[in-house]
Amino acid sequence: MTVLNKYLIRELMKYFCMVLSSVVGIYLAVDFFEKIDNFVEAKVALSRAVVFFALRIPFIVAQITPVGLLLAVIIVFGLMVRNNEIVALKSGGVSVRCLFKPILVIAAIFSALLFFFSESLVPMTMRRANEIWQGEVRKESAVTSREKNIWIKGNRSIFLIKYFMPSDKAIFGVTLNFFDEQFRLIRCLDAQKGVYSGGRWHFFDVIEQVLLEDDGSYKVTCLPESTEKLEFAPEDLSRVVKKCEEMSYSELSGYIREVEQEGYDATTYRVDLSAKIAFPFVCIIMSIAGVGLALWREKKEGLASSIFSGIVMAFLYWTIYSFCLSLGYGEILPPMIAAWLTNFIFACLGTFMLLNAD
Repeated sequence: MTVLNKYLIRELMKYFCMVLSSVVGIYLAVDFFEKIDNFVEAKVALSRAVVFFALRIPFIVAQITPVGLLLAVIIVFGLMVRNNEIVALKSGGVSVRCLFKPILVIAAIFSALLFFFSESLVPMTMRRANEIWQGEVRKESAVTSREKNIWIKGNRSIFLIKYFMPSDKAIFGVTLNFFDEQFRLIRCLDAQKGVYSGGRWHFFDVIEQVLLEDDGSYKVTCLPESTEKLEFAPEDLSRVVKKCEEMSYSELSGYIREVEQEGYDATTYRVDLSAKIAFPFVCIIMSIAGVGLALWREKKEGLASSIFSGIVMAFLYWTIYSFCLSLGYGEILPPMIAAWLTNFIFACLGTFMLLNAD
């Protein structure tokens, strides 16, 4: 490894650690002041609050790492531009391509580490943090499910939902059991699908069984549609289902196979599955964009302006990325394209700036 490569890597890691620690600290401070009132009202011990915020750190680090790498690259190369080090290196025959090679290697390593970090530590810590938030702070059920076979106990009622689709606020394979004070089954309703609208559940393809008091038999009726006012809403189901960030790639992939084998639509989860692969590559994309931005602007507007432009670029990336994922959830874009389109756009933009800088 050359002296120049060692210098670039050392400076990059130094500023990356500074940026990451600063941003994570700000994120935690905002999160703390936003949620601490809930912990106080729920009379949760301070030690549990500390554990909750500590468990959220891996998720925050995973989300902030690409931005930290972008800003670190801009700072390193911006300082080199300001100190005329780039001009000196070019005069000595060192091209931008040579300067970028160690940055690209570090970015690739960061991408691999981010993927394994998001697959191993983040799901476990987020699961435990959500258990504290739901069970101890919100006093809600902390039992999780993967949108399948959700059991709900109500007032003399037990409901089974085979599959819940959060994006459409729809439930499938529904069984509603209602009991009397002696816990006799007095009414049972089976439906293919249920949709929440206007504070009520609208069920379709319904088979209703009602207990007849005179002989103890059940009257069976088939209905095309039935409306019920139940004790739960889609928001209640969303709180108990297992979120995608709590599942690893292999776990989510297996879940998708189960859902599709049972005939349900898994488009939303296919988008999230593709995003689990596409997102870590943002480290490489941001490093390309950071070097291109720092060298392209040169000394025209200074280092502060380059950092501000980097922050704007990161904001635009997250905005477009979220928009593309939404298009994937709505089946306007295929899952693979929805997850990778933003990376492609910013890779082209960064490469354009990098080529012009050289």
